[in-house]
Amino acid sequence: MREKIERYYSNANKQYLEFGIDTDKILNQLKEIQISIPCWQGDDVGGFERPNAEISGGGIQATGNYPGKARTISELRQDFEKVLSLVPGSHRFSLHESYGDFGGKFVERNEVTPEYFQSWIEWAKDINIKLDFNSTLFSHPKSNDGFTLSSKNKEIREFWIEHVKKCREISAEMGKKLGSSCIHNLWIPDGMKDIPVDRSGHRILLKKSLDEILKKKYPDSQMIDSLEGKLFGIGSEAYVVGSHEFYLSYAIANNTLLTIDTGHFHPTESVGDKISAILPFVKGILLHISRGIRWDSDHVPILNDEIIHLAEEIVRSRQMERIHLALDFFDASINRIGAWVIGARATQKSILYALLQPIDLLQEYEDNGQYFQRLALLEECKTMPFGAVWDYFCLSNDVPIGKEWIKEIESYENKILNTRDKS
Repeated sequence: MREKIERYYSNANKQYLEFGIDTDKILNQLKEIQISIPCWQGDDVGGFERPNAEISGGGIQATGNYPGKARTISELRQDFEKVLSLVPGSHRFSLHESYGDFGGKFVERNEVTPEYFQSWIEWAKDINIKLDFNSTLFSHPKSNDGFTLSSKNKEIREFWIEHVKKCREISAEMGKKLGSSCIHNLWIPDGMKDIPVDRSGHRILLKKSLDEILKKKYPDSQMIDSLEGKLFGIGSEAYVVGSHEFYLSYAIANNTLLTIDTGHFHPTESVGDKISAILPFVKGILLHISRGIRWDSDHVPILNDEIIHLAEEIVRSRQMERIHLALDFFDASINRIGAWVIGARATQKSILYALLQPIDLLQEYEDNGQYFQRLALLEECKTMPFGAVWDYFCLSNDVPIGKEWIKEIESYENKILNTRDKS
C-alpha cells in the first residue's frame, strides 16, 4: 500500500509541477493549518453541568439517538483522541463553558472560574493540542424568555454579563497556559418568535452589555474575542438581536474578530464571497464550518461545491493567518466520532484542493483579460490527481488512507461505544 501511494503521489507531483505547483510545499503548508473541532458533537451539546444534561432552548436542537454518546468528561476526551488518530495534522478543541470539570457539584454560570478548566488544560498539554472557548448562554432558566445580554430585565442582563466576563478570563488562562491564543466566541440566542415592536431597544442594550464585557483587555497572545451573528433560529424566527449586520458593525468599531457560520445565511447566499468583502475592515474572521440544509441545521460538512468555494476564497485572500478555521455541527443520528472525522477531513480536503490551484497564473490571466484561459485552466484543475496528494498527506501523517478509517470507527464502536449503553 505504501509503495503504491508513494508512486501515485510522485506522478501527481510531476503533473502539478507543470502548473507551477510544488506539492511538497503545499503539504507542509496544509500541515500547519489547524482546525478547531467542536466538543459538542461528542455528546449532543449536553455538557457536564448536571447529570444527563440535554439542550433546552436557545434555538439549538440535536436530532437522533445513535448509541454510544459520551456521558462523562473522560469518555468525551477518549472519543476526541480517537478522532485525532484519524485526522492528519495538528488541531484544536473548542469547549463550551457548560463542559467544565465541576467535580459533581453545580456551579452557577456567573461564578465559574479557571479552576474548573484546569484538567482540560492539563489534558490538552498531555496530547499536545490547543483550546478555544465559548460562553454558554442557552439551556439555562435565565435564558428561557428568549433574552440574555439584551434582556430588559437588568438582573438577567447583569447575570449574563458576568458570565461572559468569567469566560473571557478562562479563555485567557487557557491561552496563557498552552502558549497559543484562545479564541473566545460569543453567540447569544436572543430574539423573538413573532414580530417585535422594539427592535432597537434590545440592540441598544446588547451594545451596552458588550461594551461592559470588553472593558477588560487581554493580550492577543492569550485570548481574542469573536462575535457570532445569526439569521434566525427555532423560537426566534421573526427577530434575532445579534444579527450579522449588528455584529459586523460592532466588530469593525471595536476591533474584534467576526464569526461567520456557514449555516447562518440564506441557502442562496455565497458565504465565500463574504470573506473578501469583510476582511479589509475587521481584525480577522473566525469561520464556523457546517452544512446548512434548508436552515441552520448544522449538518456534517462534506466536500461539496459550497465548502470548496469557501476554501478557494480563503486561499485566494492571501491572508490565511487572519482567517481561523473551526467546525460547528452536531449530528446525533450517526456515529458521532465518524461525524467528527468526516467534517474535519472534508474541511482539510477543501483547503488542499484550493492550495493546489495555480493562483498566480489564474490571476495573471484575469489581469490580462484572458478569461477563456482562466476558465479553461480552472476546468483542468478539476481533473488533476488531487486524491493522490491527499492520500500521501494521510500516509505521511500516519493516519488511515482512503476508506480504511471507516473500519477503525466500526472497531471503536464495537469495542467502546456499544458498551456504554449497557453500563
